[in-house]
Amino acid sequence: MHFFYLLITDKNPYSKNKKKIKNIYSIFRARFCLVRVYLAFTTNFFPWLTIIVVFPIATGFFIFFLPHRGNKVTRGYTIYICVLELLLTTYAFCYHFELDDPLIQLAEDYKWIDFFGFYWRLGIDGLSLGPILLTGFITTLATLAAWPVTRNSRLFYFLMLAMYSGQIGSFASRDLLLFFIMWELELIPVYLLLSAWGGKKRLYSATKFILYTAGGSVFLLIGVLGIGLYGSNEPTLNLEILANRSYPVALEILFYIGFLIAFAVKSPIIPLHTWLPDTHGEAHYSTCMLLAGILLKMGAYGLVRINMELLPHAHSLFSPWLIIVGTMQIIYAALTSPGQRNLKKRIAYSSVSHMGFIIIGIGSITDTGLSGAILQIISHGFISAALFFLAGTSYDRIRHGYLDEMGGLAIPIPKIFTLFSILSMASLALPGMSGFVAELIVFFGIITSQKYFLIAKILITFVMAIGMILTPIYSLSMLRQMFYGYKLFNGVNSYFFDSGPRELFVLISILLPVLGIGIYPDFVLSLSVDKVEAILSNFFIENFHE
Repeated sequence: MHFFYLLITDKNPYSKNKKKIKNIYSIFRARFCLVRVYLAFTTNFFPWLTIIVVFPIATGFFIFFLPHRGNKVTRGYTIYICVLELLLTTYAFCYHFELDDPLIQLAEDYKWIDFFGFYWRLGIDGLSLGPILLTGFITTLATLAAWPVTRNSRLFYFLMLAMYSGQIGSFASRDLLLFFIMWELELIPVYLLLSAWGGKKRLYSATKFILYTAGGSVFLLIGVLGIGLYGSNEPTLNLEILANRSYPVALEILFYIGFLIAFAVKSPIIPLHTWLPDTHGEAHYSTCMLLAGILLKMGAYGLVRINMELLPHAHSLFSPWLIIVGTMQIIYAALTSPGQRNLKKRIAYSSVSHMGFIIIGIGSITDTGLSGAILQIISHGFISAALFFLAGTSYDRIRHGYLDEMGGLAIPIPKIFTLFSILSMASLALPGMSGFVAELIVFFGIITSQKYFLIAKILITFVMAIGMILTPIYSLSMLRQMFYGYKLFNGVNSYFFDSGPRELFVLISILLPVLGIGIYPDFVLSLSVDKVEAILSNFFIENFHE
């Protein structure tokens, strides 16, 4: 570079064709910059995760500056941003993530606020990889599902993009305080989406949602500050450092209870679940897709990432209670769901029931059970999002949300009927679907656990089996009330148009992964198998030293 600079200056008396040399210098400099950009994109030093986290909310602000030409420009821009974000995430993970490495990858560590010693720490491993990809996939489809939204569409789509950043930031955070900030960032858009674009009781459900989640966040903040400030002259909130710390048993139990309450609200775990049916019953179905597909999974992710990985002694003590509560949750929600008149509330209670399998898998303390719980997180994210989308598209046609006012829909909308039936079968764990494989692996996890006596394992398995028998009762009765029998409602039009290309694209895009995971589950299990082994090996080592 310096050589070319000397050639084009007046200090070189031998230069006869300075214009030509300047052109050569410009070309060389441009190619050098391109090489630097190429090296940045093909090495791990590029801030991939920061861009992936910040990109949705940063580009979302430009929505308010788009020209006023109806909703077409806003919708197209938002979908373009979501697709671009999903492609960027997929590229970064495919080319820069090694599946056989259980350590943190794509790590970023920047000092943010000097006064507090606050760092912007991001990183992913096999545990966070699946939820991040699920977030991108479901959010993109939820944005496409929100196509009919016309009232204040700019704010609506901006809130969806802000929620997108908060969810990915929660899964990618490697600093406890950053995790808490992303956790709260994700709650604010949900409250606004509920209160502005919900049903008749939207303000009630939004208020109930924010009271429950804000109350849980108080316990989360206390736990974050307590675990970060304990036992060191220099406080740290780095998850890698905290994973190697030990605490007095009583203090660790207190930390565990605080985090457990926070994550139990979000998962949800009974009896802190009552906000969920009301929220789903009143929210727009695109918001329901994000709530059921991603938000509930953040609570289960927190149980593994913080309660299990950072506090193994307390988790060993509480794991039997987790299994008992998870088993009760499966039975309770399965018995409560058939009594719900509201279609979305019935699906919401089925979500509560299926989350019980995740809790049992986490409490089994086996690699099989934990792998089944992680697989259930991904599987249920797809299935629940599809069911809520189908419930919403059905409501758009008949303008009725109560099952006892429906009937005979199979003839006017056969495509929706077919897809609703297939995905309901996936929800009740039909063999060949992802739900069957996930719940079966959780079964094997609890059976092979060395922590519990044989009688206890047989009893738990028996009760779980009863829950699986109850699931077809409320799923098939839902299909019967909606699609079979006589037409019981008076719609706006005597003719209902069936699913269009947009709706079919959303449903088939979700159905294909459900079938793919059901046929070849190792595709998802291979993402986290090394991380699961690392968590359990450290878990048993620490318990052994105790």
